[in-house]
Amino acid sequence: MPCLLVFLILLSPRIALVLLFFFTNYIARAYHGIIIPILGFLFLPLTTLVYAWMVNNAVPTTGLNLVWLLLAVLIDLGSLGGGYRSRRRN
Repeated sequence: MPCLLVFLILLSPRIALVLLFFFTNYIARAYHGIIIPILGFLFLPLTTLVYAWMVNNAVPTTGLNLVWLLLAVLIDLGSLGGGYRSRRRN
């Protein structure tokens, strides 16, 4: 089951974020409010999930864990930039 969850998160982080938000309190424990999860859903969904995982598992955001968070940011920004580049060519 955990492998299926990881596959869902990597395949579509927005769907995983919505499912976690509505059916668990995983996102609510990581973020105190609704604004940051909504902005994360729109702009950086994988980063939002990685940070929520870090907070829920009491993992410090230093060292190798910071690398995971930065990698999630780069993947999210890469997906945004790829869409812009493909629109620009046409």
